[in-house]
Order: sequence, then structure tokens, then C-alpha cells
Amino acid sequence: MSRVALVEDHVRLAALVGQALQAAGIAADVFHTLESAWAALGSVDYAVLIVDRGLPDGDGLALVTRLRAAGLATPCLMLTARDALHDRLEGLDSGADDYLTKPFPMEELVARTRALMRRPATLLAAVPGFGDIQLHPGEGRLGCGEEAITLAPAELQILLSLTRHGGQTVRRSALEAAAWGLTDAVTPNALDVALHRLRRKLLAVGSRLQIINVRNHGYALRDDEAAR
Repeated sequence: MSRVALVEDHVRLAALVGQALQAAGIAADVFHTLESAWAALGSVDYAVLIVDRGLPDGDGLALVTRLRAAGLATPCLMLTARDALHDRLEGLDSGADDYLTKPFPMEELVARTRALMRRPATLLAAVPGFGDIQLHPGEGRLGCGEEAITLAPAELQILLSLTRHGGQTVRRSALEAAAWGLTDAVTPNALDVALHRLRRKLLAVGSRLQIINVRNHGYALRDDEAAR
């Protein structure tokens, strides 16, 4: 299941949007302030951000501007009660990718979210990889040379996070957030089970990479020679 971030302080609307996305196979983590959303972006690579302009701690465009200044290209769909042309232009000039004026049909929000998720530009690399492996997010596959194997959604997100860190250590909490988001309940051993399966799948495709436990710090992808 794909995961998006919804930044909306209206509790009822956030619940309705979340339900519509869930029904379409899109999981959503809900945040009610700019700062809580920004903090989460350090742990989770969301496919799309859906951001309301009127939030308790400021204009949602400030989050978009901050994202773009940090070099993050995550697609952003803005929600607003402002329908003036200059407001829409201001949002697009700030780095937003699309604009939806309230009130809106939930079907349209889902369709626009899906459209943003399909944009090739949302992928930092067409085929993310590290060492001798390549990931194919759209197909949910791990490849190494001529070999390939299917990944479960949580496994894919964990391996994407480890790959993007290029051999650096990733905290356990960050991997859990990447795999299951920040709002889903995670059983204590869920990550251990997923890592065990990923280690077996790396072996199955003949990769030299290993997922190692960096004691008291987290996990990292390392070449099996360097891991010894």
C-alpha cells in the first residue's frame, strides 16, 4: 500500500479524506500542524503530501517552500478555501504541484493524488539501487543481475530507506516509520520479521549485500566482505 502525508487541522475533514484514500489503497498519516509534519518527513519518504493552506501554525505553503529549499521533490497537493487566481499562482510558484479548492469531491482528491503518484519526476532515481541491487518500486521487486524477487510493501519501504542511506546506519524507529507509517500500531517484532525475510531475499538473488545490526544505533546495508 502506498503512503501519503495529510496535513489538515480539521478533524472531520481529515478523517473523511483518510477514509477515501484508504478505500483507494492509499494509506495516510495525518498531521494537524506544519511542525509535526516536518518532523515526520525526516523519518518517512511519502509518495505525496496533501497540505491544507490554513493551519494553526501557519500557511501550508511554508511547508512546501521548506521542502523545496531542502532539495526534496515530494509532490504536493494543496487544499484551500481560497479560489482566487493569484492564490493558486502563489501556490504553484512556491513549489506546489497541484491545487484543490474546498469543498471538493473525494473522488477528485483521490484521482489527483494518484496522478501525482504516477509522475516520473517523483522518483529520485528511475531504478533506485545500492551496491549490486536495484529496486523497482512500481513493480515491488528487488533485482540483482539477472535475478529478481518480489517484495512485500513493508519490505520494499524498509529496503528503499536503507538503500537511500547508501550504507549509513538507519535508526530502528525510522525503518518502522518507513514501513508502517507513524499512525499504524506496530507489533514489537514486526521489524525483526521483515528484516529476516529481507536477508533471505538478498541471499536468494545472489547479492553480496547484508543488512547488519549496528548495535545501539540501527541497521545498515553493507557489502558482505566489509561486514566481516
